[in-house]
Amino acid sequence: MEGHLKTDVVIIGAGLTGLVTAHYLLKSGISVKIVEKNSRPGGVIQTIREQGFTIESGPNTGVVSHPEIVELFEDLKEDCKIDIANPEAKKRLIWKDGEWHALPSGFLTAVKTPLFSLGDKFRILGEPFRKKGTNPNESIADLVVRRMGKSYLNYAIDPFISGIYAGDPSKLVTRFALPKLYNLEQTYGSFIRGGIKKHSEPKDQRTKKATKEVFSAKGGLQYLIDALVKSIGDENILLNCNEVTVSNDNQVFNISFLMGSIPVSLTSEKVISTAGGKEIEAIFPFIGQKQLKAITQLEYAKIVQVALGYRQWKGIDINAFGGLIPSIEKRRILGVLFPSSFFENRAPKGGALLSVFLGGIKHDEFYSLTDEEIQLLVEEEIGEMLKIKGIKADILKIFRYQYAIPQYTVTSEQRLEAINFVEKEHPGLILAGNIRDGIGMGDRIKQGRAIAEEMINK
Repeated sequence: MEGHLKTDVVIIGAGLTGLVTAHYLLKSGISVKIVEKNSRPGGVIQTIREQGFTIESGPNTGVVSHPEIVELFEDLKEDCKIDIANPEAKKRLIWKDGEWHALPSGFLTAVKTPLFSLGDKFRILGEPFRKKGTNPNESIADLVVRRMGKSYLNYAIDPFISGIYAGDPSKLVTRFALPKLYNLEQTYGSFIRGGIKKHSEPKDQRTKKATKEVFSAKGGLQYLIDALVKSIGDENILLNCNEVTVSNDNQVFNISFLMGSIPVSLTSEKVISTAGGKEIEAIFPFIGQKQLKAITQLEYAKIVQVALGYRQWKGIDINAFGGLIPSIEKRRILGVLFPSSFFENRAPKGGALLSVFLGGIKHDEFYSLTDEEIQLLVEEEIGEMLKIKGIKADILKIFRYQYAIPQYTVTSEQRLEAINFVEKEHPGLILAGNIRDGIGMGDRIKQGRAIAEEMINK
């Protein structure tokens, strides 16, 4: 492929955002080339099938938070089917005082739960009558304590944030990290009042597709990636691309890189970047230093994920989605998912598959542990917590992600302003990916579709 190619759009990065964007652009007749640094498309999404276990090396699940998710699977239905989690295993467990407790799912369980203090249970009754906040950069922790109380922060929101962001709720800004929660208070004056009104609002047929259910793809998320790749065409995905740099010459972009040792150059009027914040400077040397600083200062949580498979499960009942560990409990893991409980065929019959997470913003030192140290740590923690002390997993795999989850802290406003400035300064360039618009798979699908539709409709 040595030489010079011209295409309508170049997408940098073959993760979920880039693949979804390319899928919709190509459907509309716009030519696309994806430039990917790794040897395979899909980003962190990869499914490993071994010894009867189906293991996800990256995200295990998403939430059907937007209709675009269902519509993508409808689009790819010949090659990929959506897999909705078993509703019988939707229970979320929280660790407190040496045992698991189910997170309340209704009024009666909320009254009876030992997770929250009696004072805060009474305090929650006054939540609809409290004034809404006036600080646009209020942290999630401050918002929750103000409206609900400290025990709700410690035993609901803190572990919830560990599960989503592997982050610190005292540093994450609500309107960026949890915009729906922020808007409930700002629009309706209350979480409870807003939740009731939102639930009762009439929804059109498209909006009803956003069921908030947990999803994957039948057989593993690799099927979603493979279906997108088939739709896009292998010839439109350039792998093993190194030293990627983009120059802007009178609103025509030149993209240069090495495929192995072969120099390649692309020309395009549109470039969509899904690169992480730490990669932007090297790829786009023409972006001003002020904007670069705002974008590249984005902090990431380091994550270690450990998959453990057991052919015969002999621990506690794990008919649940998973368990989260509040920071206040001083354990060494963030939480554990039970994929074999909520998706079929993830483990042999009678067996179990676990996904354990450690590290995050509060414990990034765990990322540097050796595999042997991580294995010992995880075996000790889940041995005690799931009552399987001394029982070795039949399969154990460790996955490390140095730049796993971006943290939407107080610097987010500067970053978003910088992105907007760069895009106005350089028409045809779009800076996308999880540096903005949310971190979940649903957010990535929605963003990719929105970018494609904006280009198609121009």
